[in-house]
Amino acid sequence: MFVVYWLEEGTSTGTARFERFAADEMTKALAFTETLRKKQAAGDDVSVVTLCSENPRSVGKAGASDPPADYAWKKRRP
Repeated sequence: MFVVYWLEEGTSTGTARFERFAADEMTKALAFTETLRKKQAAGDDVSVVTLCSENPRSVGKAGASDPPADYAWKKRRP
């Protein structure tokens, strides 16, 4: 899944917005992001445009964790 987040400064406090895209709609998400960035460059009340993704087919849990007890790391440089 892809989500585009942005802020609209039309009010005194601003408004956070988002738009969701399916996992197979990366091209649409990128095009939407580019449209918002062009509006921002033109001086419209759009800021903090970002694209986030989440892979539904991820093998492990998101984030960092300690390695398993049987993991043997070896430095390969002399």
